[in-house]
Amino acid sequence: MINEYINRIILGDCLEVIKNIPDNSVDITFADPPFNLKKKYNGYKDNKEFNTYLAWCKQWIYEMVRITKPTGSIFVHNIPKWLTYYSSFLNEIAYFKHWIAWDAPSAPMGKTLQPSHYGILYYVKDLKKSKFYEIRYPHKRCRKCDYLLKDYGGKKASLHSFGPLVSDVWTDIHRIKHNKYRDEHPCQLPIHLLERIILMSTDENDIVFDPFVGTGTTVIAAKRLGRRFIGIDIDETYVNITKSKLYKESLKSKIGNIWVSFYLKEVVTIRDKDWNKLLEYFNIPKNIKEIDFKKIKFNKS
Repeated sequence: MINEYINRIILGDCLEVIKNIPDNSVDITFADPPFNLKKKYNGYKDNKEFNTYLAWCKQWIYEMVRITKPTGSIFVHNIPKWLTYYSSFLNEIAYFKHWIAWDAPSAPMGKTLQPSHYGILYYVKDLKKSKFYEIRYPHKRCRKCDYLLKDYGGKKASLHSFGPLVSDVWTDIHRIKHNKYRDEHPCQLPIHLLERIILMSTDENDIVFDPFVGTGTTVIAAKRLGRRFIGIDIDETYVNITKSKLYKESLKSKIGNIWVSFYLKEVVTIRDKDWNKLLEYFNIPKNIKEIDFKKIKFNKS
């Protein structure tokens, strides 16, 4: 039954569609639901009563966990306020792994600390069986001189030639700010944010599920990384935008046979286990201090 949904964008209510997806059938689930902050979505209102909103969230969260494989992971993106409630739901049926703090400042809310991050809850179905791959991001360097910005206390010679392992605080991925890069959607996420999540939790051909696909960030990231996908959205306009973008998408986030994540033609995420493969691909000695990834372009299908 799962096969009829794979690599499709489905128009409908996620709670109705997801009932038809079998238990333990997808590799990761990712949700970026409406935040209930009265944002202007195209075809539905983002202003449910408090308890109604939480009851609705509990339903789709439980369904996400149900369809996730024992080897799989569950990711939920939102503001910290709602994630505290989501976490209480998830703690009943899954295992906590991380609260990822994504450094992405938002508008002042008045009489409170300035909001400076969104959260991504990271849960797994089975702590022993779940897939996880350590990932790396590039060292931060001066844009003009290319010199390392961080003082490593005399230990620069022993640093990894690409960059450090990714922690649970992500400061190197930024929100989409310029209108020319945005779709007509109030909560569009950057593709390389989803690529990072997918790289650290899936393998090639795994199935990525998103019940609130919007204008397609999750499924485009999955397609670029050679994964299969299932996307659902209740709004026909967003579904059509996603289908159009998928049809046009030809980029593959790949160097040789190694899946990576790019941003502005630079590698921004690579699996730690693939680093030596990358050196071998370019016939580079393992003791090399750095590689100029700016000269490396996307492979096309």
